[in-house]
Amino acid sequence: MPQSPALVLASSSPWRRELLERLELPFEWASPDIDESPTPGETAPELVERLSAAKARALGDRYPAHLIIGSDQVAALANGTILGKPGNHERACEQLAECSGQSVAFFTGLALYDSAGGAVEVRHETFTVRFRTLSWEEIDGYLKREQPYQCAGSFRMEGLGITLFEGFEGRDPNTLVGLPLMALTDLLRARGLNPLTFSAG
Repeated sequence: MPQSPALVLASSSPWRRELLERLELPFEWASPDIDESPTPGETAPELVERLSAAKARALGDRYPAHLIIGSDQVAALANGTILGKPGNHERACEQLAECSGQSVAFFTGLALYDSAGGAVEVRHETFTVRFRTLSWEEIDGYLKREQPYQCAGSFRMEGLGITLFEGFEGRDPNTLVGLPLMALTDLLRARGLNPLTFSAG
């Protein structure tokens, strides 16, 4: 028998699933259905923490005795402007033009919800990216090739997006992809689920 409650990832993102697979823990995944709109006056850290918890809790009825992982990400310019998922080419062009030559902070929220007991642990990680000065031709060419329209900040770190940067800083580069594995490992270990000692038998 498994040593702890089954694990569920509350996300439809293939990138988050690939990251979670690195911990070599068995898990299921399902897409939560929540409203991701920010509330008036909400900061980027507050937004991602709230949405991460909401995503995890949204699957509680379907998975009543599980540890459910929720995560959400936004980017923020130095002036506090929040950059979410662009949704289309035009908005993605606008986002990358705003990011060009700037340092942009990416906030990734993380929640671990125990659906049996109702406890939830929530936190966020920050990763800062320094964008190169980008020409319009570079922006348009990149977006047409990768079409990262469902990614906060209009790029995918795990693809050609790395060519947009001149540097970055932060504790865990997985944060930029969308799931901070170091922080997640801390939360799982606190719940008795250590990837280094887990045994399914």
